[in-house]
Amino acid sequence: MFPSTSSFTALRLLPLARALRRRVHRAYTLIELLIVIAVLGLAAAVLIPSMSGRGDFDTQAAVRALIADISFAQSDALANQGFRRIYFYDDGTGWCLMRVAEADLSEDFDAVTADYLTDPLMSGANDGVYAVRLGNDDRFGSVRIESVALDGDTRQLTFDELGGSVGAAGIPGTGGAIVLRSPDAAYRLDLSPLTAKIRVTRLPNLP
Repeated sequence: MFPSTSSFTALRLLPLARALRRRVHRAYTLIELLIVIAVLGLAAAVLIPSMSGRGDFDTQAAVRALIADISFAQSDALANQGFRRIYFYDDGTGWCLMRVAEADLSEDFDAVTADYLTDPLMSGANDGVYAVRLGNDDRFGSVRIESVALDGDTRQLTFDELGGSVGAAGIPGTGGAIVLRSPDAAYRLDLSPLTAKIRVTRLPNLP
């Protein structure tokens, strides 16, 4: 017995109906689209303000560079059995690394007569002088050294031949703090006495 024409037509249209149902199920509903849009909007609200504050990344880069230079000065003093000093410029634009004789520990910084270390990574710039000028380096943007208070109220950190920090008279260093700030972020580096071990703290932003 053969199926009727209507039954035969229905059988032929059945695969098409199933395909249409599958297509309908694969499409997004209005509620799903609204949820996706809401999630993307929330993500944008959270990420865009933090991405716009590039100064935070610049300040972190400057902090890392300073920590690396302090470690280098300390290890160089120990390796070469001599005194090494980091001096922070009065205008807050950076720092430099130099050798210093034990007899000259109490002498003030003189940019002309200073015995600068050679920067192994920047030997072709600044005549090889190991100096960092924050404003001249794109990595650090608008970062400045807001304050330096080491071994009381000096702007220098000195290591002896054993790698320990010392004050102007050659006595063990008492540590101190250095604050780096940009319009978007500020960090304080606390240096412990003698060992100059560093602890970094993020400071609240000024209005």
